[in-house]
Amino acid sequence: MNGLYDRESRSVSSLAHLRFFPQAVTGGKGAMLRGDDGRELLDFAASWGAASLGHGHPAIVEAVNRALTDQAGASYLSTANEPCVRLAEKLLSIVPERAAGRVWFGHSGSDANETVARAVIAATGRQRIISFKGAYHGGTVGSVAISGHPAQSGIDKAAGLSLVAYPDSYAAGSPEAAAQAALADLEERFATSVPPEEVAAFFIEPIQSDGGLLVPPPRYFKEIEALCRRHGILLVCDEVKVGLARTGRLHAFEHIGIEPDIVVFGKGLGGGLPVSAAVGPEAIMNHASAFSFQTLHGNPVCAAAGLAVLETIERENLVANAAKVGDIMLGALSDLARKHPLIGNVRGQGLAIGVELVSDRTTRAPAGDETALAVYRAFQLGLVLYYVGVNSNVLEFTPPLTLSENEAMRGIAILDQALGDVEAGRISPQLLERFAGW
Repeated sequence: MNGLYDRESRSVSSLAHLRFFPQAVTGGKGAMLRGDDGRELLDFAASWGAASLGHGHPAIVEAVNRALTDQAGASYLSTANEPCVRLAEKLLSIVPERAAGRVWFGHSGSDANETVARAVIAATGRQRIISFKGAYHGGTVGSVAISGHPAQSGIDKAAGLSLVAYPDSYAAGSPEAAAQAALADLEERFATSVPPEEVAAFFIEPIQSDGGLLVPPPRYFKEIEALCRRHGILLVCDEVKVGLARTGRLHAFEHIGIEPDIVVFGKGLGGGLPVSAAVGPEAIMNHASAFSFQTLHGNPVCAAAGLAVLETIERENLVANAAKVGDIMLGALSDLARKHPLIGNVRGQGLAIGVELVSDRTTRAPAGDETALAVYRAFQLGLVLYYVGVNSNVLEFTPPLTLSENEAMRGIAILDQALGDVEAGRISPQLLERFAGW
C-alpha cells in the first residue's frame, strides 16, 4: 500500500481505526467519494450514516460558511448562542410531547448516551439500567458501560447494567418466536435478578444497527413500552444511526408505535459535522448544572449544520426519498438472494438495510470471512459499504438520504459482481491480513 493510506499509517494513531479495506479519499460530492488514486467510489456507508445529506451538500456548506463568517462564539457552556438555541427549538418541535422538555448538546452519540445514562440514575435515584445484547451505544467509557456489543466485551460495564435479548426474527425462525423469546427473557429478569422498581431506564434501538440491522417483530416494542410504563421505567430511544429520515419516517421509533421519554440523536444530525443531542423531560435534562459538559459542546457552527440538515430533510422531502429508494433496494437485494447462496436474509426499513451472509442457509452459520471479502471486493469495484453484526456477517447499507434510484441500482450491480467473485473463490483471503474489521 502506498499513497495517502500509507502516509496515514506513519502519522495517525490506529486506536480509533475500524478498517475493512485501504480506503483513502481526498474529496466527494453527493453519494460519490474521490479516492486518492482518482477513482470515483459510490458511497453506501456515508461514514456510518453520519454524512446524511451526502458529501458537500450546498445547504450545509452555506450554513457552515454563514456561521463561521459571523461566529457566535464557540460553545454554549457559558453563553447562549443563536444557532444552538434555534436547533434546540427545532428538535423540541419534532419529538413526542412526553420528550419535549429540554435539549442537551454534545459531539457524538457516544457522549449523548453517556450523559443520559448518568442523568437518569441521578435524577430518579434508581441505580439500574437495561439495554440489549448486541447494542452499541457508543465508544466512551460511560456509553460502552451500557452497551452489549461483543466487540466491547473486554471493557467494564456499569454495575447496575442488565443486558437482555434483542429479538432476531431470522435466527429464531419467525418474528413471533423471536418476540416471545425476548419478552420471556425480560420477564424472567424482572421476576428474579432485576427488580423493575430499581430500573431507571431501558435503552432501546428501534433497529439494532451495529448488532446486525435487526428489525424488531411487530408490536414487540409496544409490549416493552407497556412494561416500562407499568414500572415507571424511562424509555430511552437511541436514534443515533437509524433516525432522522433514514428508515423512511422522520423517526425510526414511529415504525414501532411507541413514544419514548428521551430521544438521542447523533451521526446524521450534523450531516458530517460532530454534533449530538439528547431530548427529554425537564426533570431529567435539567437535573443539575455543570453535570455533563465539554468546552465545545453546543458549538454554533455544528449547530448551524444540524439545523440545515433538519430543514433540508423537510425541504427536499428526504423521508419520502428514503422510503422509495429503500424499497427499491430491498427488492433488488431480495432478487440477489435468489441468485447468491451466500445471502441468508435481507431486512431493513428505508435506507437502513442489512444483508446477512451465511455459509449454510439451513443452519444459518455465519459467513464471516466471506463477508469481509465481499466488502473488500466491492471496494475494489468502486462501492463503499461495511459490515456489522455480533458475528460480523451482515452487510450494512446506510447511504446518504439523497441517494437516487440509479445510484442504488448501480451499487447493487457492483455488489452482485462482488458476491459472485467471492462465491467463485476468486478473491484471496490474504487481502484481509491488515483489516480486522469488527
